[in-house]
Amino acid sequence: MQTRLGILGSTGSIGRQALEVVREFPEHFEVVALAAGSNIELLAQQALEFRPRLLVIEKPELVAPLQQLLSGLDLPIAVEVAGLLELAVLPEVEILLTALVGSVGIRPTLAAIQAGKQIALANKETLVTAGAIIMAAVRRQAQKKQILPVDSEHSAIFQCLAGYHTEEIGKIILTASGGPFRQLQPEELEQVTLSEALNHPNWK
Repeated sequence: MQTRLGILGSTGSIGRQALEVVREFPEHFEVVALAAGSNIELLAQQALEFRPRLLVIEKPELVAPLQQLLSGLDLPIAVEVAGLLELAVLPEVEILLTALVGSVGIRPTLAAIQAGKQIALANKETLVTAGAIIMAAVRRQAQKKQILPVDSEHSAIFQCLAGYHTEEIGKIILTASGGPFRQLQPEELEQVTLSEALNHPNWK
């Protein structure tokens, strides 16, 4: 029996990797909805391959050119945050992979939790900015599903903790692999200021 997937951020790195898994195991997964930002060329290719039931794109002005790229495939296309919310609660979606960038992932993730969906979370900013709200919603849901981390460090921690009881874990130390201080010596770290810490090379 296939598990039905909705993917927020299908044209990004994690979304593309998820679709590679679907290609490898088509008997286990069905893609029922895809959302992307502005890469309509790749989204159209994905839609033609996987034939989802709903597409979501970032801006209304991209709908017409996306329809042209779909080669006559008649698919519903929703837009903006309203489209993300529609996808998040789509009845056919069993697992929602949230691989969006930034805080735009908060509302669809919360809506999907409230709708009883299983969340596969790659959008770390959702927890960084609204973790208390998201986790409270997880605890309230009747289905008692947990959020499954699927990206890099937090997935590694999740896998390392498998088989352990929470009370057995005293501390988790996650070392930093990048950021503005990766070249500093330990004694230099003692002089770091808040403004320097916020001046990340990739994120503002």
